[in-house]
Amino acid sequence: MSTIERPSTLPATDDEWQARLSPAQYRVLRCHGTEHPGTSPLNFEKRTGYFHCAGCGQALFTSAAKFESGTGWPSFFTPIEEGAVATSVDRSLGMPRTEVHCSHCGGHLGHVFEDGPLPTGLRYCTNGDALRFVPVDDDDQE
Repeated sequence: MSTIERPSTLPATDDEWQARLSPAQYRVLRCHGTEHPGTSPLNFEKRTGYFHCAGCGQALFTSAAKFESGTGWPSFFTPIEEGAVATSVDRSLGMPRTEVHCSHCGGHLGHVFEDGPLPTGLRYCTNGDALRFVPVDDDDQE
C-alpha cells in the first residue's frame, strides 16, 4: 500500500485556490514564490512526523529525511517515496535549476540541489509555506 495520501478533489480555478490557501501559501504554491530565508517555523521542527503539501494534503517528506542545511529553508534528503514530488527545469534566474512540485496538485515546493548529505547527496530545499507538518503521536510510534 502506498504511503502517499492523495486527496480526491482539487480546486479547479485560481479563485478556488486563493480561497483555500493563505496569501503566503498561494504566492509560493501557485505563483512560484519564495519565502524569506529563516522565516519558517518548520526550520525548527524536530518532532517525528510527516510534511504534507499545504495545497492538497499529499504526504511529501518525513521528519527522518529532514536535516539542517544552514540555508534558512526546511531541507530534506529524499521524498517520502518515489512519485511524491515531480521536477521541472527552472530558468527564472538565468541559469537552470531543478524545481520541485507536489506531484498531485503541481504546487511549487522549492528546488533540489546536489549538495545534500548521504545517502542521496540531494537537498530538497523547500518553502515552509508550501508545507503542513503533521506530528506522529508518541503512542503511534510503537
